[in-house]
Amino acid sequence: MKAIVGLGNPGDEYTGTRHNVGFEVVGELAGRWNAKLRKWKSIADVAVIKDRAVVLVEPRTFMNHSGQAVHAVMAFYKILPADVLVIVDEAQLPLGKLRLRSSGSAGGHNGLKSVIEHVGREFPRLRIGVDRGHPEWDLSDRVLSKFPASERGVVDRAIARAADAVETYLMDGLHVAMNRFNVDGDNLQSEI
Repeated sequence: MKAIVGLGNPGDEYTGTRHNVGFEVVGELAGRWNAKLRKWKSIADVAVIKDRAVVLVEPRTFMNHSGQAVHAVMAFYKILPADVLVIVDEAQLPLGKLRLRSSGSAGGHNGLKSVIEHVGREFPRLRIGVDRGHPEWDLSDRVLSKFPASERGVVDRAIARAADAVETYLMDGLHVAMNRFNVDGDNLQSEI
């Protein structure tokens, strides 16, 4: 069994924000697989897809405490850290760029920091570029802002490509997915 965990913040006020692209990827996968996320122990929404041996997870603990929900799901379903793919926003990547890694640091991301605190650093992660914007802008305000209409097309394509990357990871393994989706020349912004 593998877990695909999209990080974000629960609540309508966070829908469509940069910080919630992880939730959007999980939503895209649920739609593709005709699955419905359901409340699980009040700390996450989950969908078990038995024919794929996958659990889709959206923590409901808010970003800074995501590790609590991830750890609980892992313990309940007996999933090892290497089989948990965590999907997050990344302000240091250009809008729409994907970066898939087998492990690593939190890189300043509070959601990843929480997951690392609860499960260690040896889990794969898929970062989706949401663009830092001007260096003088407040980062927390930036990641909690909604995407403007001018960026939404790039984001939607990135969400679809991220879901493709997850499916490739599940079918062909992490290294194949990394080789296919960590492409420097991949520029989704060209159609803005």
